[in-house]
Amino acid sequence: MITTTVSCQRDKSVTGVDLNETTLTLVFDEDFLLRATVEPADAANKLLSWESSDPKIADVVKGKVIAKSEGTATITVITDDGGHTATCRVTVIPPPDPTDPIETMILVVGGIFTMGCTDDDCFDNEQPNFTVQLSNYYIGKYPVTQKEWRDVMKNNPSHFRGDNLPVENIAVEDIETFLEKLNELYKPGVDDRLKYRLATEAEWEFAARGGTSTREYKFSGSNNIDEVAWFAENSAAGGQINERRTHPVGTKTANELGIYDMSGNVWEWCSDYYQPYSDLTNRQGFDPELNMWVNPQGPTVGAYHVARGGSWIDTEKRCRVAARSEPWANRNNLGFRLVLSAE
Repeated sequence: MITTTVSCQRDKSVTGVDLNETTLTLVFDEDFLLRATVEPADAANKLLSWESSDPKIADVVKGKVIAKSEGTATITVITDDGGHTATCRVTVIPPPDPTDPIETMILVVGGIFTMGCTDDDCFDNEQPNFTVQLSNYYIGKYPVTQKEWRDVMKNNPSHFRGDNLPVENIAVEDIETFLEKLNELYKPGVDDRLKYRLATEAEWEFAARGGTSTREYKFSGSNNIDEVAWFAENSAAGGQINERRTHPVGTKTANELGIYDMSGNVWEWCSDYYQPYSDLTNRQGFDPELNMWVNPQGPTVGAYHVARGGSWIDTEKRCRVAARSEPWANRNNLGFRLVLSAE
C-alpha cells in the first residue's frame, strides 16, 4: 500500500493597504480615481470597500472621488480581510464664478512681438516668424465653461460633463451663434459697438506669451508644462491613458498676465482661417512703412479656422505657445475663449 502525503499551504492573508494619494485638492465637479495597493501582492482576499466621512463634500464610488461642495472630507479604503485601512484627505475648493463674462476679462496692453516659433523646436507651420504690433484688447481669463455656454445656449454639446469644465465639441458656427446671443444679453463697456468675439491668431499668441510682461516661456506661463497645462502626460484622473480628459478651468498656474489654460486642456478656436505663415494670401494689416503687421486680420477665407494652445490629449510640443493646428471638425479637445476690443 502506497500512502501519499499532501501538504496544504494556507492562503496568504492581507497585511496592509496603501493609496496612490494621501491628500487631494479638487474643484466642484472634478473627480479623481484613487487606486489601492493591497499587501502582499499575492494575498488571497483583496476585496475592498470605500467610504467618505462626508459624502456631501466628497463622495466615493469604487475609488472614484467626486467633488460635491466646498469643505474637507476623508476618504477611507478598508480591506475585507483583516480590516486594514488607508485614508486620503480631500479638500474641495470653489471654482471661478464667471457670472458676467466682463468680470473675468484680462486687459492685454498692446505691444510689438515676434509671432511664430523662435527656437529650434519648431513645426513647419510655425515658420517663418514675423513682427506684429497689436492694440489693447481684453481676453478671457479662462476658456468658456460649460455653465457659461449652457446659460446662453440652453444646451451642452460637451463630451466631458461639468459646469466648470471648458465647453468643447463645438464648431465655429456654433460659437458665432453663442456670441450673437451673448452680445444681446450683455452690453460690454459703454460703447454698444463693442462685441464679444473670437481672438485673432495674433491676439491669442500675444496673450499666451504674456504680452508686454512676457518672460519668453516655452508654454503659457512656464517652461515646466506640468505647472500650467493639462496635457497627455498628466490629464488622466487616475494615471491611466484611457482616463485622460479635460479638467476644471483655472486649476493650473496662470501666465504672466493672470490668464489660465492657454497651454493644454482644450485647443482654442481663433477667428482666422488656417494658412501657412509663408502664404500671405487674404491677410490684412501689413504696414510697409513700419515693415510689420499691425493688428493683422485673416486670412478671412479658407477651409478651416485655426486653433491654438494644445489640449489634454496632446504632447508637450503641441502645447507650446507657438503651436498651431488646423482642426477639420469639432472635437472633445477643442473649445474657445472670449475677446473684447478695448478701443
